[in-house]
Amino acid sequence: MENLDYRALAVLDAVASHGSFDKAASALGISQPAVSQRIKALEDAVGRLLIVRGSPAEATGLGQRLISHYRNVKLMEAALDIDLGHQTSMPEIAMAVDAASLATWFPLALRPLLAPPRCQLDVECAEREVALHLMREGAVFGCVAARGSVPAPAAAGSSATPLGAMRYVCVAAPAFARHWFGDGVNPEALALAPAVVHERELMARFLAREAGYTRPFPHHTLPLSTALNDTLFGGLAYGLLPYLQAAQGLAQGMLADLLPGRYIDVELDWHAWELDTPFTHALTEQIVDTARRHLVQP
Repeated sequence: MENLDYRALAVLDAVASHGSFDKAASALGISQPAVSQRIKALEDAVGRLLIVRGSPAEATGLGQRLISHYRNVKLMEAALDIDLGHQTSMPEIAMAVDAASLATWFPLALRPLLAPPRCQLDVECAEREVALHLMREGAVFGCVAARGSVPAPAAAGSSATPLGAMRYVCVAAPAFARHWFGDGVNPEALALAPAVVHERELMARFLAREAGYTRPFPHHTLPLSTALNDTLFGGLAYGLLPYLQAAQGLAQGMLADLLPGRYIDVELDWHAWELDTPFTHALTEQIVDTARRHLVQP
């Protein structure tokens, strides 16, 4: 593909980011017809549809790859400007991260990047399949994703780095534990006690492996969030919680470990495009180093 119009790519990026031609025009300080003309000219040049006109407007697969190329070029230009001693705006870096990591160790990786600020971060909460899809489509520079039973191969031009394992423990408020599991975590109790899960399959694997329970179990489904925490701490259900989140509650007696010494580990990997810039090197280094300090290592 020759002679890409980078001004048109900037417009394409703006339309996809803002979800509409009007909002993109406002952000760029140009007219809406000018936005439409540049998108149309770019589509004519590549011979493919790049934006699906709708509400919101969304990039096609090729459109997203062109946006990824444009953002990567901007990152490399920013690195060159710094090397040449020129003033430059902070580059934008998009990532996708699972909810458990966002709630525990991941924010600790950001301080060296944000103080002083070295880049503009756009972090999306996404679990494994969505996160890997966003990375492979070029919508994000990198993602933290759980490793499946069959490890996802790294996309061409990207790398996958093991981070360690997020350890989950099965907890409940002490009063809940006494009421429902006074005689122990047995099949009769598990058939009646309400659980709260953010991934049913993870709880099913844990109960099968650690309690020998393979039958259906009553459960509420909530995202791994304040709502799920409140449900556990409030004595409304039992469930799996990252040990990094549960440790303080266990130490203070606000939570009880229902099966002491038993847990389930979820291996995490950092998938990222291989871009040779100081920003991306620093980002990967901070994420990998922080994860390996806080996650369970082999």
